[in-house]
Amino acid sequence: MKLARLEISLFGACVVRSTQPGGFEISGAKHKALFALLATAPFGRRTRAFLQETLWGTACYDTGRQSLRRALSDIRHIMGDCFADVLSSTNSELSLDMSRVSFIGRPGAGEFLEGINLREEGFNRWLAAMRLDPQQIYGLFSTRSQPPPPPVLPLIAVLPFRTLGSGLEGQGDAWLGDWLAEEVCRSLSRSNLISVISHWSSRALDQRRIDIAAVRSLLGADYCVVGTSRVTGNEIVLDADFLDAASGRILWTRQFTGPASDFLNRSAEGIAQIVRAVGRSIADDAMVHVAGRKVTDLEDHRLLVAGVSLMHRPALRDFARSRELIEEARRRAPNAAEVHAWFAKWHVLSVFNRWSSDAARDTQVAIDSTARALDIDPESAFCMTIDGFAHNNLLRRMDIAAARYDAALQRNPNDSLAWLMRGALLAFSDEPAAAVVAAEKARRLSPMDPFRYYYESLSATALFAAGRYAEALELADRSLSRHDRHISTLRAKVASLHCLGRSQEAGAAAREILRRQPDFTVAGYLRGHPAGDHEFGRRVAAALRGAGIP
Repeated sequence: MKLARLEISLFGACVVRSTQPGGFEISGAKHKALFALLATAPFGRRTRAFLQETLWGTACYDTGRQSLRRALSDIRHIMGDCFADVLSSTNSELSLDMSRVSFIGRPGAGEFLEGINLREEGFNRWLAAMRLDPQQIYGLFSTRSQPPPPPVLPLIAVLPFRTLGSGLEGQGDAWLGDWLAEEVCRSLSRSNLISVISHWSSRALDQRRIDIAAVRSLLGADYCVVGTSRVTGNEIVLDADFLDAASGRILWTRQFTGPASDFLNRSAEGIAQIVRAVGRSIADDAMVHVAGRKVTDLEDHRLLVAGVSLMHRPALRDFARSRELIEEARRRAPNAAEVHAWFAKWHVLSVFNRWSSDAARDTQVAIDSTARALDIDPESAFCMTIDGFAHNNLLRRMDIAAARYDAALQRNPNDSLAWLMRGALLAFSDEPAAAVVAAEKARRLSPMDPFRYYYESLSATALFAAGRYAEALELADRSLSRHDRHISTLRAKVASLHCLGRSQEAGAAAREILRRQPDFTVAGYLRGHPAGDHEFGRRVAAALRGAGIP
């Protein structure tokens, strides 16, 4: 039997109808509003609580729940057997199968949801916000219909390394510098904080004479990697420089040497060092540049990098400053999906680390921001990962998080953050072997993250789940050396020390947790942590109690 399909028009008169001749059409204003809310949500999914509050906010909770149930019953009666083809529900969510939906009408064909007049304040706030921001409306459609967002990530060109010398084991070595640059490009492109100019574009420049002005004007690059490789006898020497393309200033210079006979086997190590140095330099340059400056005076390409870098530093004043920077990036590039995703992550960290003064509000902002990011770019692996991160850590919806991480990795199997989040989720849900594999892959794929402490922290969590306590402790200590305020890392340290029988050290680490969060309790951990209902959570809770946490 052929599955039903819907046509939905959101501009001008709102229309929700079957695509089949003589089929049904939804006529009630609130019923059409329900479809509009689902059609504009990431994956077509909204919580029942959100729908009740938005469409029946003037009623009490029980009345709103009954009203939603009655509305669904009315819609089922109108749609008949087609209802189950396009709508599905659980006790907590309602979903519209977007693969069964065709949008008709485009922006500019009329006002958004023209003629839908409801008295509920929540719906009218949502509708007004959509109408006031045209960029959101573009996000409801394919990326081809969206105006291109302004660049918010630093743009890097990696020029082919000029190759000097007499040859590698008798072979011509002109390929060497080109290959090195291509491998550096590939590694850098895995980052969610930079954009990399294609190797083919970079190699088109004349490499005999490096002209930084040309790099800036022809490629539009903010930063540039240049260098030489020379072969002398059986030794290869690689010199690399990292430049600010606007000023020509050298941000760092590195030299790598090694035997030519083993170069290809050891090249990955040198490339990784270059990539990490590039990432750290971009983050440091951005943070130095923003210090003491007004956000309105900052260049676009430094704004988001500085905001994300400060978000992952231990000082609370840096965390507060990061929000200001990311908000300015959102203002300048409202149609850049990754900016909304980073804004969501800021709110997740604020709530999860108990720094928020209004956890309920910040939770909603996080969920709304990931929804906005996925509205703009529903194929973004990074935005899917952050949406899963928000659902896991704020709503304890491990099922949704797992689906998001899997979808992200289907789109980009080399997304290090998706592997990291998946590893943590596997640890929380008592799949330790798979958790360790995922976390180790995340660390290998992570090219330049300024928050490497986070990769080490969640890797420690995976190793603890697998019972590899000494290794977990080593990574937790390494992470804490970079970020000593991260409570979940301290928990991993306490739990690992306790299981190693080092009770005195576990007690000292537990007291550090209580110093930083005096109201921290084991019951609160079990209640608020996504692993609270699993064996992993119970093991951590037992270790915390054993170390003296009340």
